[in-house]
Amino acid sequence: MITKIIAILDPMKPKDYAIILSQKLIFLFKNKSFVLFIWFGLSLFPVISEVLQPKAVYSHYNNYIIYKHTFLNLVQQHSLFGPQPVYYFDLNHYGPVFAIIIAPFTLLRDNIAVILWVIFNSWILYLAIMKLPLNESKRLAILLISAPCIMASAQNVQVNPLIAALVIFSYVFIRNKQDFWAALVIIIGTAVKLYGIVGLAFFFFSDNKIKLILSMIFWSAILFVLPMLFSSPSYVIKIYHDWYPDLIAKNAENIASNRTYICVMGMISKVFKIPNVSNILVLGPALILFALTYLRIKVWKNPQYQLLVLASVLIFTVIFSSGSEPPTYVIDCVGIGIWFVNLDRPLTRFEIFLIIFAVYVTNAPSDVFPRYLRIKYVMPFELIALPSFIVWLKIIYELFTRKFDSPASKQTNTPVLENLFGVVTVSN
Repeated sequence: MITKIIAILDPMKPKDYAIILSQKLIFLFKNKSFVLFIWFGLSLFPVISEVLQPKAVYSHYNNYIIYKHTFLNLVQQHSLFGPQPVYYFDLNHYGPVFAIIIAPFTLLRDNIAVILWVIFNSWILYLAIMKLPLNESKRLAILLISAPCIMASAQNVQVNPLIAALVIFSYVFIRNKQDFWAALVIIIGTAVKLYGIVGLAFFFFSDNKIKLILSMIFWSAILFVLPMLFSSPSYVIKIYHDWYPDLIAKNAENIASNRTYICVMGMISKVFKIPNVSNILVLGPALILFALTYLRIKVWKNPQYQLLVLASVLIFTVIFSSGSEPPTYVIDCVGIGIWFVNLDRPLTRFEIFLIIFAVYVTNAPSDVFPRYLRIKYVMPFELIALPSFIVWLKIIYELFTRKFDSPASKQTNTPVLENLFGVVTVSN
């Protein structure tokens, strides 16, 4: 009865309302101020909530205390990797270079420093995304897709946004023929969390490979010596000597943990009940597949090809790492976003399903995901990695088969969000 009355008073069809609503949402999501409010708002909310808790309750705030003591232990020449239950629980697994990065924050009170640390991580990733060779609407779409993940990372005061930014900057600098600075961010990323070494994936895009190699040697030497200014040469050498066995022990701990090992290997192990899945048996074929995509030498300079390689690298870094946990997936989400905005338009129904599926399941640990499904299926079987793995395979397929000189691939101002809201035609 009410529907009939509304129909009489307003003859517009429900489909018309849907179109109007979609257009309003698209307009909102293309508003840079709104997107930045979402990006930094979701970053700040969880960490401020943590800071306002009683001091004795460290919870996720504990990670910052670990980071802080990385520098303090460097200065006092204590072990970086030993337990310090008086100050924090868990262990540190970052090296001397990270101690230098966190150093300025240690000068401030913890409750102020931890907020600034989160802002720094969110800002540096935002800056990296905005440097990508894309139009503004596509950059904003990447921020929106990654926003839930940046919140998860901020809640755990993680360093992962910085790692994602360093990987992106390594590509951007090489593309802009700034190999000297590309070498710096590659070495920093590698020295902080090893993940940064994937920046070498863009080596073939460099026009001056010799300069890139020599610059990496130069920055390796600088960053090796720099921590010695705050401690001593013998101490830093010993720390690097101790770091390798620490990472080996951490890897073994990850495999047995319910918190980490959220990766393809973990998913295979849990779904098929295969204990101790060999990393080599999974990583080997994945690396071969990825390496074969470089055989298309003629498209190395094509920005669409390069961005797909970047997306592949960011996703690969997470889904094939035994140390991946939910907050790590901020790196993965940025990769998914880059893939999405570089798809040929119009999108297929499968591609629309895949982006929604990926964003939703990747954020399964949050309250937006049904608790029953999260506890019963997603977390026990490490299914957070599943949609990202499918997206990665889709990217590999595109790197092999896409015609990068086709009109669909050459379009730079094609609609991005419109496809999701059904405003533009969707192909079958």
